[in-house]
Amino acid sequence: MAQVGIVMGSDSDMPVMAKAARILEKLKVSFDMHIISAHREPDAFFEYAKGAESRGYKVIIAGAGMAAHLPGMCAALFPLPVIGVPMKTTALGGRDSLYSIVQMPTGIPVATVAIDGGENAGILAAKILAVSDPELLERLKKHSSEMREGVELKDARLQGTGYEGYLKG
Repeated sequence: MAQVGIVMGSDSDMPVMAKAARILEKLKVSFDMHIISAHREPDAFFEYAKGAESRGYKVIIAGAGMAAHLPGMCAALFPLPVIGVPMKTTALGGRDSLYSIVQMPTGIPVATVAIDGGENAGILAAKILAVSDPELLERLKKHSSEMREGVELKDARLQGTGYEGYLKG
């Protein structure tokens, strides 16, 4: 049974939402993904959001662009955490999506990550689940350690080769 539901309004959101899926896979968190349009197929959307708890979801990650109603509507119908991922749009660069997701009315919170922040959404979902899962918490700590080591390696390379090439740019 999936612990995290990943939902998006269009297949054009898949490159961003796949980042959430990849980090959840790495952290060994079960999930499933769906494309459901809150505007074009409201009945299917309501069935998805209302049934999410009974399907075992503990968190929903919802990505949306433009009017970006999908995360907020998930939060209105699903009693557990919802993480919104605003998508970059051509007209307003994703600010429209960001504002739509982050400006929720009192009582209907949506945790919101950066525009196109799929990986952070996956990490945040894992952190929420890790509150009651010590093994997942250890995997998250290992992931953080790997990120730190990656930065240290890049700095060592920079110090070894010199940074003058970066300054000539």
